[in-house]
Amino acid sequence: MDWAEKYRPAHLADVIGNKTAVLQIAEWAKTWTRKSKPLLIYGKPGIGKTSTAFALANDMNWEVVELNASDQRTAAVIERIAGAGSVTASLTGSARKLIILDEADNLQGNADRGGAKAIIECIRQARQPMILIANDLYGLSPELRTRCEPVQFKAVPARSIAPRLKYLCSAEKIACNETAIHAIAESAEGDIRSAVNMLYASAIGRENLTDAQVHTSQKDERVSIFSLITALFSRAGDDELLRLSYDVDDTPETIEQWVEGSLQHLPGEAAVGQAYLHLSRADEYLGYTYRRQYHTLWRYATALMLLGVADAAGAKGIHARIMPPERWQKMSTAKKQKAIRTATLNKVAGMIHVPQNTLRENYLGTISMLVANNPLMYTREMAFDADQLNFFLNDKARSAEIMKAIAQEVKQKEKEKEKENDLVKKNKKEKTPRPEKPTKVQEVLPLSPEPGPKEDPAEKKPPAKTQSTLFDGF
Repeated sequence: MDWAEKYRPAHLADVIGNKTAVLQIAEWAKTWTRKSKPLLIYGKPGIGKTSTAFALANDMNWEVVELNASDQRTAAVIERIAGAGSVTASLTGSARKLIILDEADNLQGNADRGGAKAIIECIRQARQPMILIANDLYGLSPELRTRCEPVQFKAVPARSIAPRLKYLCSAEKIACNETAIHAIAESAEGDIRSAVNMLYASAIGRENLTDAQVHTSQKDERVSIFSLITALFSRAGDDELLRLSYDVDDTPETIEQWVEGSLQHLPGEAAVGQAYLHLSRADEYLGYTYRRQYHTLWRYATALMLLGVADAAGAKGIHARIMPPERWQKMSTAKKQKAIRTATLNKVAGMIHVPQNTLRENYLGTISMLVANNPLMYTREMAFDADQLNFFLNDKARSAEIMKAIAQEVKQKEKEKEKENDLVKKNKKEKTPRPEKPTKVQEVLPLSPEPGPKEDPAEKKPPAKTQSTLFDGF
């Protein structure tokens, strides 16, 4: 058994890093009711999201029902496994059942058709706690995100990983020096599972572990894109720049986008113009590569973009924070808006029973005007969330006010319903007849029989003779 599974945290106290998130999860479990939202734990892989969910179940004595990406997650499967588990009690004597849906952001393709809608339906009807786990928060639909309580897990720092690696070495009786431990912790880049696997691979068949052995056994370590951009603005030679570009675990297109995003740090407009000249020529070679399927041209594109921009930078260094390309942020925003648009059109098209294309081409303008004139009614009737309402209004502040008003209406209706239920219970109690307590006189004197019709004395029958009367006659 590999060490990542063998030494998986059994309790929340054993989880490494993300203490604030772990405390939030523990508090959610302690105060959970049927009205509580499911948890949505998100963050990069290998930082303890799934392990924390299982540790929570162990601490709370909850049974676990898990559904992950290795299973088919169609609507039928989710309803049969997660759906049934979320409304039924445990058969093992556990206090509750914890429904864990791992990799919830990977619901895609034919194998998972209808899965997202089935999850939302499970959340609506759930009588048991649920935890959704995802790598990308925005990989989930907006409707699903709003129904969950998000908890972010961040990369674990090397200073927190190193003590855990020392503990594993001690448990396996392996002598490992401090340099080797810190080399593994640093190269893992916040991924605990990766650090444990590297230590396990390095320690196979050894009782002593040195820095040299760790270096030869650890995973293929790639150069960071930040190192390449820093070298681009410094005095690195041409051969060094090309070597770094080959070691970066990114395609030439991605490198080109990073280089373009850093051109704002060049000294002066002339340098920027010179850099764009080389970058545009490199982009032409990238286009030739895909049109002709001749990937040798990648070398020319890489050399043009790196050596040309380095010459324009003049080896003056970069004195600002290196950020991801701005176009990525725009693409992410566009992707989010497209997902909102698709979900909104699907909802409206389904309600008015027309194809989505027909709705978009013929009726979208009319519906937008109707929603803008009376947004409160249409939001209430069509169950829009804030993003879907803003799709029609294009006014986030107004959309937020309307959603707030609807939330207050829902709370008011719940309060009125509770009052009605209390009143019904009170009326039932008042209508139920209570047995009257006897008075003090009735307790002393026996109750007289109710008066009935008087009998004629002539018709009065003689009393029947008992056995004792017959014997007395003799």
